[in-house]
Amino acid sequence: MSNPQPQGASATTTKSSSLFVAAGILLSRISGLIREAALAAVFGNTPTVSAFRMAMKIPNVMQNLLGEGVLSASFIPVYSDLLDEDDDQARSLVGNVGGLLIAITAGLVAIGVLLAGPIMTLLAPGFDAELHALATKLMRITTAGIGLLVLSALCLGILNSHRNFFLPYVAPVIWNVAQIVMIAVAGFAGWSLNKGITALAWGVLGGSALQLLVQLPTVRRLVGSTRFTLSRTSNAVRDVLRRFAPTLLGRGVVQISALIDGILASLLVTTAVSTIAYSQVLYILPISLFAMSVAAAELPELSREKHDDGLVAQRSDRGQRRIAFFMLFTAVAFIAVGDLIIGALLERGKFTADSTLAVWLVLAVLALALPVVGSSRLLQNVFYAKGDTRTPAKVALLRVVVAIVVGASLMFPFDKLVVAGRTVMGETDPRAAGLTELPHLGPVGLAIGLVVATWVEFFVLNSMIRRMMPTMRSPLERIGNLALPAAGAFLLLAILKLLLNGLPVLISAPLIVGVGGFAYVVMCFRRGIGESELVLRPIRRLIWR
Repeated sequence: MSNPQPQGASATTTKSSSLFVAAGILLSRISGLIREAALAAVFGNTPTVSAFRMAMKIPNVMQNLLGEGVLSASFIPVYSDLLDEDDDQARSLVGNVGGLLIAITAGLVAIGVLLAGPIMTLLAPGFDAELHALATKLMRITTAGIGLLVLSALCLGILNSHRNFFLPYVAPVIWNVAQIVMIAVAGFAGWSLNKGITALAWGVLGGSALQLLVQLPTVRRLVGSTRFTLSRTSNAVRDVLRRFAPTLLGRGVVQISALIDGILASLLVTTAVSTIAYSQVLYILPISLFAMSVAAAELPELSREKHDDGLVAQRSDRGQRRIAFFMLFTAVAFIAVGDLIIGALLERGKFTADSTLAVWLVLAVLALALPVVGSSRLLQNVFYAKGDTRTPAKVALLRVVVAIVVGASLMFPFDKLVVAGRTVMGETDPRAAGLTELPHLGPVGLAIGLVVATWVEFFVLNSMIRRMMPTMRSPLERIGNLALPAAGAFLLLAILKLLLNGLPVLISAPLIVGVGGFAYVVMCFRRGIGESELVLRPIRRLIWR
């Protein structure tokens, strides 16, 4: 039977859990940034990279639909409850859910491989025949690889429920390393862009297998010998499936939105797909570090405390404070000095200064969503923990509609703007006319649509959950408390950017962000914002050791 922890002990456990999640994600994202830097240097912001990004669309949809997000919302709450009550039933649930997941994944992988050509025609109607053929070949390879990552997500659900957070979130390092190795081989061997990008696709497949294999020994130790079946007779399995369907719908409409964004981007200049992808790598980084780490650690605990609205409200409020503290400064940094960050990470080899400017403009717009996108993730978890997966799905559908309508109406006007010679100009400008390989700004229009939709989703979720739980404090209060330190940090970043303009970006970018970030933390401390201690306490220990 369950052994409830004291509230203070529970808070400490969650804090350490979120730190483990953040540490794993940090290492994973650092390796991901290295992968993107290598990709940019060897392949640049080219149509070849656009083909690879499109080849990853369907595999990414599979991973997001059947992987971490849906399993976290449907499997973890049920499995966590069983762990506190009956180990045998918990083990049986793993076998039943695992069997169903393997069967569904195998079928979808087969469809993706066999019908890659027609699917790519639907996904990228703007690609010419050569680019379509390359993207189709790459998709056949990557789809098999991502199928393995879906099974890896089941391992994540099991490990998180057992409060083993570090391993599943650090495992993607292996996936990234496999790709980095293939990019390095292609670069040093001087392979053509097409041959090199094909090698990268094989790196995705090999890395996927390694990411799954590294988690299996620990999972087996925790759950023992498990027989996979397709049985759906137990109440626990039916509960997971009951939660799974609406969660799948919610994630599904978001993934449909991502697919539609890709289709729309393929109708723009061919570099649009890769421009969006490069900007989203940085945009997703703080979400993973500061929002997913907290949300992932909180979900099992919220599920255990779902019947006590007071504890749920306190736990949610604590998580919201931590998310807002980190996300707001990140948004400020991306807007103020995002060009320096991108230049330091990506601008080398075939990745030009014009590409840096284009990616920064998209990233600066996306940054406007950061203050609330993490809060929405935690609000969704409150619904999931209470067994309500329908409300987040309905709100997600609203978000998708808003993003598509706004983005589609703005992307073509913005696509008439070109980045040439580190300057934004109209495509009819004599200096830019005829240079179709130059980055265009159509992706900025799509980014605006995403930002508007993200804020709409946040306001609706916040309104609904406060009606359900009146004791829940609004995350907007937290954002408001941080507004003055964030404004001060933005001003300081802008001044430092002007003063250090002559330094190489590899020096100026980390120096400016470091100084601006420390100043933000100190200003928060002076205003009595407790989350500043998350940064200051380790610094004091290091100095006074």
